[in-house]
Amino acid sequence: MYLILNKQSEIASFYESYRDYFSIGTCLEPRDLATYDNILRKHFNSLTAENCMKPASLQPEEEEFNFKQADKIIEFADKHNKKVRGHTLVWHNQTPDWFFENKSGSPVNKGKLLERMKNHIDKVVNHFGDKIYCWDVVNEAVADNGPDIYRQSKWYDLAGKEFIELAFKNTAEIAPEGTALFYNDYNAVQPHKRDKIISLLQDLMNKEVPVDGIGIQGHWNIEDFAVENIKIAIEKYAELGLDVHITELDISMFSFKDKRKIDAPTPEMQEKQNKMYREIFQVFREYSNTISNITLWGIADDNTWLDNFPVKNRKNWPLLFDVNHKPKDVLVEIINEAE
Repeated sequence: MYLILNKQSEIASFYESYRDYFSIGTCLEPRDLATYDNILRKHFNSLTAENCMKPASLQPEEEEFNFKQADKIIEFADKHNKKVRGHTLVWHNQTPDWFFENKSGSPVNKGKLLERMKNHIDKVVNHFGDKIYCWDVVNEAVADNGPDIYRQSKWYDLAGKEFIELAFKNTAEIAPEGTALFYNDYNAVQPHKRDKIISLLQDLMNKEVPVDGIGIQGHWNIEDFAVENIKIAIEKYAELGLDVHITELDISMFSFKDKRKIDAPTPEMQEKQNKMYREIFQVFREYSNTISNITLWGIADDNTWLDNFPVKNRKNWPLLFDVNHKPKDVLVEIINEAE
């Protein structure tokens, strides 16, 4: 442990180095607060709950709310002067079946579903109040492929696209003044899906729905990458007048189609990842007048969701701190570039 702390003391604070550009965040669970205490306090000033603020965690049964785990993150943030992003109010995953079903198991009607959605939003947003500086109000509602804009989900099948509009309106009604409301999605820089996301956002804005920003998830990999797509996407979202956050940044060592399992990344793989991180942070700095937050989706390589996705029990190394919690050389470069 001494070596880890000593290594940390040798580099500047990640978030302090980028204070003139944007906030620097990470996702975490309450169990991570002790494990990564030093890294969290020194290097990040924005925290996102990885799972414990999702509907399945906060309201597993109708009207049975459980805020205990999420409140631990809020308490840590308060103690150490960190901001908290709320993630996420409405999503097709990690939402209990009871949202969409009658007691008999048959689908609820549109009115009942929207009533349940509003009640969930009201209770959750009211509970956290001004402890949350922005919410991912709706997550991943756009279809990946084909001509259809909207993802086929239980939300869409039962309530149509209206659930998106009402989710933002419901949140705006209860959230404290100044809380930023975001739409969040992956593949948001890929041209086909990017343009569909823009259509959704433009539709909301034409209806004067209160949406403040777009969350680009940033789940990228070392093989399928075009930095130009990131630049174009940021510019197009900025043209809508929206704030841009990179909400879930990691760089996988494997393309989505690559099913290999390896003991460690090769030097060539590591250098590809380093190059990507250098290039994207150069872009982020260039567009810092548009981007106000960068959030890594994980703290260190010993604990990442990509260890299980899309290949179960496969190790991955997508983050800026290694499995021993030491900063990678590329993080030192990224920090130095900001100063």
